[in-house]
Amino acid sequence: MNKLILLLIICINIPFLIVNATENSVLQEERKSYSLYLIRHAEKKIDQEDPGLTLCGISRAQEIARILENAEIKNIYSTRYQRSMATATPLAQQQKLAIKNYAPNKLEQLAWQLIKEKENTVVFGHSNTTPQLAELLSQSSVSPMTEQEYRGIYQIIISGKNRHLTLLMQPLLC
Repeated sequence: MNKLILLLIICINIPFLIVNATENSVLQEERKSYSLYLIRHAEKKIDQEDPGLTLCGISRAQEIARILENAEIKNIYSTRYQRSMATATPLAQQQKLAIKNYAPNKLEQLAWQLIKEKENTVVFGHSNTTPQLAELLSQSSVSPMTEQEYRGIYQIIISGKNRHLTLLMQPLLC
């Protein structure tokens, strides 16, 4: 009789335990927070079709790697332009990560991919794409960037459905 009661209690509680375990894993996934860092390429040479970086730009790219050294970066994205790839390279080498390329005219797709991955990621872009991507990801209004702005790092912290945008400024002035 006792075994029958125990079996009945177990059978009644199994669906509850399964539902509770599923709810807990969904809640843990929603609570997982991660940071996205959006950075415009560093200072570029003038009067070239696909310019590389100036000496200041090379220094800035190295500084970005130092700033994000302990940020537990899992992915690095860049457009295929030489200036963006050169800005991403020091961080990629430091973190031992391959640089993934994205199309700057498909920012909605990239934003969806970054949200799906749920990992600390850095995206190197341009003065016209970086604020636009920051707006898509943060769901906040972001001011346009001028051609002379190179110091900004947009950090978007995503935790569940909450998104927090911070504009950090690199200390290097050229």
